Amino acid sequence: MDWIAPAAFIAALLGASTAAGLVWRQRQGRAVASRSAVVLRPSDLTADADGPVPDFGPRGTLVQFSTEFCSSCPATRRVLGSVAAANAGVVHLDIDVTHRADLVRRFSILQTPTTLILDRDGAVRVRIGGAVRRPLVEAGIQELS
Repeated sequence: MDWIAPAAFIAALLGASTAAGLVWRQRQGRAVASRSAVVLRPSDLTADADGPVPDFGPRGTLVQFSTEFCSSCPATRRVLGSVAAANAGVVHLDIDVTHRADLVRRFSILQTPTTLILDRDGAVRVRIGGAVRRPLVEAGIQELS
C-alpha cells in the first residue's frame, strides 16, 4: 500500500492550518487606523427610537461591540472601563449586538469583541478586532488629544 501520498497530504494540511492559525493569532487585538470617514452619532447605537441614547465623551469614546457568548468580552470590558476611568473625558460604551444584525452589517463586525475608538466628533479613528491590549488602547486615546 502506498502511504507516501496520504502522508504528504496530511503534512501539507497540517502546515497550511498551522500557518493560517498563526496569521489569525497575529491579527487578533491589532489596532488599525480607520481610513474611512465614518462618523457615529449616539443615536446610531440605540436599539429603537424610544431607547436611551448613550452619551459620547467630550474627548473620546471607546465603543465595544459584544455578544452574549463572547469569551473575550468580559476581559475587554474591564480593560476599556479602566482606560476610560483613567482618562478624563473618555467614555466606554458596551453594545450587545447579539440581536442587532443592523449594527453588525453597518459596522462590518466579523468577530467580538470589536472595539472602535472615536474622537470627540464621533469619527472612527481606530478599530480593534478581538481582545484588546491596554497599551494599544491607551496609544489610541493619546492620539485623540
